[in-house]
Amino acid sequence: MNLYTKLLSFLLFFVLHFQVIAQTKFVMAGLTHGHSHWIFQPSFQGDFELVGVFEPNTEVARQFQERYGLEESLFFEGLESMLNETNPEGVLAFGPISQHIEIVRAAAPRGIHVMVEKPLAYSREEAEEMEQLAKKHEIHLLTNYETSWYPSTDALIHKGKTEEDQFGRVRKAVFHHGHRGPKEIGVGKEFLDWLTDPEQNGAGALVDFGCYGANIMTLLMDGKLPQSVTAITQTHKPDVYSHVEDEATILLAYEGAQAIIQASWNWPFDRKDMDVYFEKGYIRAPEKERIDMRFGNQKEEMVQFLDKKQTGTYENPFQYFAEVIRGQINLPPYGLYTLENNVIVSKILDAAIESAKTGQTVHLTP
Repeated sequence: MNLYTKLLSFLLFFVLHFQVIAQTKFVMAGLTHGHSHWIFQPSFQGDFELVGVFEPNTEVARQFQERYGLEESLFFEGLESMLNETNPEGVLAFGPISQHIEIVRAAAPRGIHVMVEKPLAYSREEAEEMEQLAKKHEIHLLTNYETSWYPSTDALIHKGKTEEDQFGRVRKAVFHHGHRGPKEIGVGKEFLDWLTDPEQNGAGALVDFGCYGANIMTLLMDGKLPQSVTAITQTHKPDVYSHVEDEATILLAYEGAQAIIQASWNWPFDRKDMDVYFEKGYIRAPEKERIDMRFGNQKEEMVQFLDKKQTGTYENPFQYFAEVIRGQINLPPYGLYTLENNVIVSKILDAAIESAKTGQTVHLTP
């Protein structure tokens, strides 16, 4: 091999290697969501680079800068200027749910992909506008849920869909999501302020935790819209949550199936678990790395502890987003992160809010 050939081989290796390790450029729009700290923590690092942050609350921005030793040059005074100056590939939306639409309106025409913290929206109208913008400008618009990282969620969905001969079709699902309440668990004031504001969050526990069950049920039902939504809400702690409910139950009726979504800021302990009943058996996910199941003629329940390496579960939403942008991950139909799933989730939340206000069942149409 002559010198020229060696040099060419080295350059080719360098180019291919660089393409593999090239970091995806992200910016963050909003820091007031409690989960905004993740991207600054070692366990959430990956093949991406944060090149800009816009947070209108200057005190919150200062706290992040000091806590994580961030350069002042990372912070911008406006969303538009940040997008123009950094030319990112993706935007991470970690502020009030009501701001998601403004971020998509700014990012989509520039061809910049977006990932929002759950839910996509609490308004059907805003969700549909975001969907139109994403499709028109051919961007990915993902929604991140913590339960999307759980091996138990992966395993339950996989078994329910690939082992239908053993379990049969979904008949009923019961979802339990919540905790003692955002104030009780000590979320930051800047998070609590908008989380308990119906103008910025749409509702209280209904939106905050009702979205999880709607997201998972939509995938289990292959993207079918429920025929009707009925919601009951209460406020058990009016001295703490004076503007929004802290307790919600949402009933989804499908042809041949139903879901009961229990969303609460009153659980005595943190909960993110579910029970799914099929024609021939059931699967429960009591913990994020465990499922319990029974089907057919089994007399005893089977308990399976899960290894995230075996299930292939992504625990890092930022890495997942980067790989979707780079085309390394093809999103499954009605997958938990997908736009098509989360537009349906937004329609369910919109109907649930209306049902809770009117005391009437809301019938949905596509």
